[in-house]
Amino acid sequence: MEVDREVVLYSDVAEFARLTRPLLAADPVRHTSVSTVLHGVEAGAFDPAAMLTMHENGRIVGALLRTAGQPALVSAVPPRCAAAVVDALLRRGLDPVGAQGPREEVEAFAAAWTARTGTSAELGMRMRLFALTELRPPAGVPGSARALDPDDEAGIDFLAAWRQAFDAELAPTWPHPPTTRDDLVRALIAGGVELLWEVDGEPVAQAAARAVVAGMSRIGPVYTLPEHRGHGYAAAVTAAAARWALERGARQVLLYTDLANPTTNRLYPRLGFRPRYDALELRFVPG
Repeated sequence: MEVDREVVLYSDVAEFARLTRPLLAADPVRHTSVSTVLHGVEAGAFDPAAMLTMHENGRIVGALLRTAGQPALVSAVPPRCAAAVVDALLRRGLDPVGAQGPREEVEAFAAAWTARTGTSAELGMRMRLFALTELRPPAGVPGSARALDPDDEAGIDFLAAWRQAFDAELAPTWPHPPTTRDDLVRALIAGGVELLWEVDGEPVAQAAARAVVAGMSRIGPVYTLPEHRGHGYAAAVTAAAARWALERGARQVLLYTDLANPTTNRLYPRLGFRPRYDALELRFVPG
């Protein structure tokens, strides 16, 4: 049977969200990044740079979303549609910058893009997505979690400095631009939370959790000041972020780990997280 395939470009966020939400909600774990970012776009926290849907014989089968400065999110781009999506982007002069999502979809999209453009795909990060099965908070860790108030100007400034330290520590393997104060404000506007783990009033670690979307919330980043590592604070604040998401109705609590970091890949299973799939983030560079 011949397939009539069509790729549609959108400028109306509401229309794109209306059409793609059922597709994304059918597998919220696989499409966690797209669903979360789309929620942020709808809330005005992020600016969309490209919104496309794929249709076969009149039925929607895929979607691509990219926001300003970030690689295209391709978890919902079926590999069989990758070439058609690439052609549609090129016809409209749209640059995906890179691709992020489950390995199969990213590799198919990257192969199509590099073949058509002569660019190369540069590895940004290999990741593993974990999903919570049963929360097992660490015992005996001193301190408690405090949610950062969106109106707490000093707290946001303080946390922004931490995030910049986190970015610097990951560089040059971290493929994203440095986190800014505005990035933190946008995340809070979108309904997420920023938690500080404090011991005797002193912040020692932090974790973020995204707003609950399609029954799912994703944790990250998690960061502990170097001088406070080795005391279980990262585990404690991650568990607090997971509890925050569960209390707000999340059926799935997710997080990504960097496969190059053995510490985090050992930590999260102890808290009750189990691996679901491996993911990639690639950047396209001149060939």
